[in-house]
Amino acid sequence: MQKTARMAGFLAAHGIWSVSDGEALIPLFGYQDTNGDRAMDRLVFDDIADAAKAGQEALRTGREDWVGAVLVADGYLRSDARRIDALIIDVVEYLPTRQSMRMAIPYRPQPQGFAVYRPKFLEVPGRYESDQSGLAESFFAGVDSHEQAAAVWDAHLIDQSV
Repeated sequence: MQKTARMAGFLAAHGIWSVSDGEALIPLFGYQDTNGDRAMDRLVFDDIADAAKAGQEALRTGREDWVGAVLVADGYLRSDARRIDALIIDVVEYLPTRQSMRMAIPYRPQPQGFAVYRPKFLEVPGRYESDQSGLAESFFAGVDSHEQAAAVWDAHLIDQSV
């Protein structure tokens, strides 16, 4: 799951970069195949919700040559009685055994002044439940590997949870 978590960090950083200017995020879908090749696609549909559904279906079915795949879509978290904007990151590792993870990157959109809050693990594979530090380390290595997006993330990071 470490390599797939790193890819998730890279795509999440790209997503944060995309929403930092106030635009809606076109869902991002990335995968790594058994040859080590990676690809990223924007899921362009007439309706963003349909694009996210297509990404969920691609994660569900996978392909036999995929090691892992990641979907980043704009969404919301619920806290008390309020909705919080967040990028929702769904991660599936297919090989050697199928396991999945879900994260959220809460953010404050423009025009209130763009800000990024600490990521949240929403679901993790069973063996990582007691110690998520390795996944977090891999995720942030992926964030940092996207230099332009990491600069935006770091410049707008508010070190608090929402």
